[in-house]
Amino acid sequence: MELTLYVKFFLGLVAIINPVGLLPVFVSLTSHQTEAERNHTGKVANFAVVVILLVTIVAGQHILNMFSISLSAFRIAGGSLIAIIAMSMLQGKLSEVKRNQEEDRESSAMESVAVVPLALPLMAGPGAISSVIVFAAEHDSMANLIGMFITVILFGLISFGLFRMASIIYKILGKTGINVITRLMGLLMLSIGIEVIAAGLKGLFPQVLG
Repeated sequence: MELTLYVKFFLGLVAIINPVGLLPVFVSLTSHQTEAERNHTGKVANFAVVVILLVTIVAGQHILNMFSISLSAFRIAGGSLIAIIAMSMLQGKLSEVKRNQEEDRESSAMESVAVVPLALPLMAGPGAISSVIVFAAEHDSMANLIGMFITVILFGLISFGLFRMASIIYKILGKTGINVITRLMGLLMLSIGIEVIAAGLKGLFPQVLG
């Protein structure tokens, strides 16, 4: 097992899900809750994200096979989606690909926001799921799958820790600081998207781009 492979996978999750950038949303969605309830919401949300990503690792390739979608074609589609979300992040705001105004209105009326909309689609959204499917399809050995499982669980624990300290981090960084981090994650995410698209194009047109 290559450590650098899992570091790349972990950094990809950090860039695409961007838990620091979601802290203002988390604080807003849980503003009516007590500290204990907010911690429980963060725990449930991150547990749901871990479960969603683990299922995606296992079932992603089977879903592609079911619909006869080649990995190269899915790379281009997933990479394009990642790039679109990244462009929005570079503007220092959450993309409407992740959340729209109608979902905002629905979430404001929900008693529990942990699974929907926090875990899905804000955290484990289309970009994260696409990235995980591509990565798992490229590295489908049992050792790599176990390594990705461990990486996802580690990400969930770190993300939960950030959510647990959400109010403190938000006060320290402020809106400007979080926007700066979001833009940096967006730049990294855009690079990942372009790399995935390039690999997909090379797979579809090996003779032209080989």
